[in-house]
Amino acid sequence: MSADATPAPAVTLAPERRQQPLPFAGVAQRRAERRDPFLDNAKYLAILLVAAGHAWEPLREGSPTVTALYMLVYAFHMPVFAVISGYFSRGFEAEPRKIGRLLTGVVIPYVVFEVAYTLFTRWTSQDPDRPISLLDPLYLTWFLAALFVWRLTAPIWRLVRWPLPLALGVAMLATLSPSIGNDLGLQRVLQFLPYFVLGLQLKPGHFLLVRRREARTLAPPVLGCALVVAYWAASRMDYGWFFHSESAQGLAAPAWYGPLMTLATFGCSVVLVAAFLACVPGRRTWFTVLGAGTLSGFLLHGFVAQAAKYFGWYDHAWIREPVGEITVTLIAVAVISALCAPAIQRVFRRVTEPLAPATPVGRPARHPS
Repeated sequence: MSADATPAPAVTLAPERRQQPLPFAGVAQRRAERRDPFLDNAKYLAILLVAAGHAWEPLREGSPTVTALYMLVYAFHMPVFAVISGYFSRGFEAEPRKIGRLLTGVVIPYVVFEVAYTLFTRWTSQDPDRPISLLDPLYLTWFLAALFVWRLTAPIWRLVRWPLPLALGVAMLATLSPSIGNDLGLQRVLQFLPYFVLGLQLKPGHFLLVRRREARTLAPPVLGCALVVAYWAASRMDYGWFFHSESAQGLAAPAWYGPLMTLATFGCSVVLVAAFLACVPGRRTWFTVLGAGTLSGFLLHGFVAQAAKYFGWYDHAWIREPVGEITVTLIAVAVISALCAPAIQRVFRRVTEPLAPATPVGRPARHPS
């Protein structure tokens, strides 16, 4: 789920298995064949977690299991996207062509969806006077604002000698600054910054490390242990720290908690991101093509999530039973998968990627993210 950026080297473990685009394949399939399946698979599986997290949100009360799953997912699903976005921003330079791509691929969708979500929220919240503010990202649009700021600063981070420690320092200071406010979602921009900078530092070989047999063997137990810890911690700590949207004061914690929790959550999230990536298949699968449409899925599924609350879909008692929780999860997965489909991408391309030129069939895709 990142806007188009400079191509990054493929990281698939077995390049000899890559298939050549079939002569009778459709445009979407041919484009998918030119992309790296590992990263597309990672984006698709991560967007499933985003949708599941939003679907679980109204079900947390009274359900320790859902709360633990919610906490675990929020510990790493957005860091995954920040890391991948950083990786795809490694070649970004402040030159007219790339600035233009940034404007058309990030800024214009931000404006369009900020207005759309405000109008939709006016209806669902029955607040017709809710103002449209492009400086206060609403709901999911914060990620576009963050991506814009991060990518603009990418050339600077490549010049810094110790970029990751510096980015962590910035995030730690942000937790001490409640006066930062909500303009452009700056708290989240700064607190998620280390994950983006980490992605900037990654090379294809780093992804190969998490695809080794040893990492793939350790990943499921690590995620399982993390779920157990989340189950234990959900009622004992404020998992709002994983949202990275508030200062320490905003979370009713002493100021010194902020820097400490920044380091703690960063270490925890990086381990979980690595474990998640180790579980991602490196070969082309049936859902690889859906990984190319995570931006449209991300931006569009919020309307479904808000509509579900507005129409009272969570008001039925059986929804809060195990069968209902599983049903909600499966529906969320199905909806986000449908919204990532090539057909939906084509329909909403003028909104999610306005002014972006279509990639001619038979030419390499310049921007694989």
